[in-house]
Amino acid sequence: MAAEVPPDALGRRVSCGTDYGTVRYVGSVSRTAGIWLGIEWDDPQRGKHDGSYEGTQYFKCRHPKGGSFIRPNKANFGVDFLTAVKDRYGLNEKQDAHYGTGGTLVFGTKTVEFVGMDSVAEQQRQLNKLVDISVRECAVSHAGQEEEISRTCVNMRHINLSKNLISSWDTVIAIASQVQNLETLNVSENKMRFPSTSTFTSSAFSNLKILALNQTEITWTEVLLCAQGWPVLEELYLSSNNITVLERPDNVLQTLKLLDLSDNQLLDGNQLHLIAQLPRLEQLILRNTGISSIHFPDAGFGCKTKMFPSLKRLAINDNKISQWSSINELDKLPSLRALQCNNNPLMDTEKNPETLIQLIIAKISLLEVLNNCEILPAERRGAELDYRKIFGKDWLEAGGHWNPEKNKPSEEFLAAHPRYPTLCLKYGAPEEGELKGRQPLTLKNQLLTLTIKCPEKPEQKPVEKKLPESMTIQKVKGLLYRLFKIPGSELKLSYESSKLEGKEVELDNDLKPLQFYSIESGDCVLVRW
Repeated sequence: MAAEVPPDALGRRVSCGTDYGTVRYVGSVSRTAGIWLGIEWDDPQRGKHDGSYEGTQYFKCRHPKGGSFIRPNKANFGVDFLTAVKDRYGLNEKQDAHYGTGGTLVFGTKTVEFVGMDSVAEQQRQLNKLVDISVRECAVSHAGQEEEISRTCVNMRHINLSKNLISSWDTVIAIASQVQNLETLNVSENKMRFPSTSTFTSSAFSNLKILALNQTEITWTEVLLCAQGWPVLEELYLSSNNITVLERPDNVLQTLKLLDLSDNQLLDGNQLHLIAQLPRLEQLILRNTGISSIHFPDAGFGCKTKMFPSLKRLAINDNKISQWSSINELDKLPSLRALQCNNNPLMDTEKNPETLIQLIIAKISLLEVLNNCEILPAERRGAELDYRKIFGKDWLEAGGHWNPEKNKPSEEFLAAHPRYPTLCLKYGAPEEGELKGRQPLTLKNQLLTLTIKCPEKPEQKPVEKKLPESMTIQKVKGLLYRLFKIPGSELKLSYESSKLEGKEVELDNDLKPLQFYSIESGDCVLVRW
């Protein structure tokens, strides 16, 4: 007997084995008997043609070999939500259940563990207690009978509906409207139709805080239309949706704290200006979006932008950013604390990765975490002092001067180094002896002449030592144990800079070299125990 084709089959999502596709045609095919389904497959390699057969075009595909015909009995049109939940959690009374070992129930070939459940009736009562439900890859295609979900699953808060057979956003609304306190919803990997015009706003998502719509083919225009029904949404995941252009979100998404646009090839970095006024946005994920530059035109050198006022965490890794000017621009963000920027052409501009990290730290004043690594205060201080020293010669040649009245660096220099004046105010203008640029790493250049004092033993005369700047704090401690014949107590080292009187910096990481702390010849190391 031929399988029955649903009356709304056209446009429905189906699966066939492990393959997913969309029904583009229902009907007969020339010189064959019976009904066929024309399927456009998600994976074009599953297909055979573009929807045409023997010269007749039955349907159209995006890919020239993305389509094929199958018989209706080969297509799985899916099940309703509640059936999938019962099957997934082993609570379907129609299944032939028997007890297994150690508190498990066996349904056909599926073994499901139940803790403290003595009967099938008790198991079904457990459905009411489910808070977090996952029916990923369970062929869910429709909501089922009206109000059935709300009667059965009264405590649901979090639902994972990813990679199912949902064909329309209306189906998602039909399910969500029966879940009174829905907070988290994942409907990723469902290629579905979204409303194209402003429609009646459902209250289905009135409590929704987190929504994942990755790989759903939604456009930004459709996001804004649907967002009218997301009044308290805080996190929105939209990766891999072919979103290329953005629009200003007027009166929607105003509660959003996290937005993920990864793996969408944005037209250019200026698209970001259109979402820059989201007042509460704290985290923006732009991994692999094709952007090559970032610019905030409303703020000048050393000033803060009014864009992205709350943005604390930004991910721009796996992009095409090649110019330091984009890093300079990030210092304009008033709240930025964490940055991920790996795998950009910019990262190849310096041979030494440590130098590259130091430059980024020095250029972005409020940064606390870079590429998931915390920036310690001593690391920031070292980076800023090195930056001030490395570009001091350029500063002088561009019109910089130790005398504030004569200090007039060029616009070009300030564009390349907008933080330089601030660093000069913080640490003082670089002295002539520091302005030798980057010197070749000979042993002579690497040796530091340091004065070593023991404040706790005033009778001990200060000792002058020449130490390699690459020497670790641990090795310095070993040397000092021997030098001062101190018993095996724990040494505590710090140093005073000859340029910053009254400031003492702890040498608190045994594994770091002296150069990490930007110690220079003439500085004084203090030894305590």
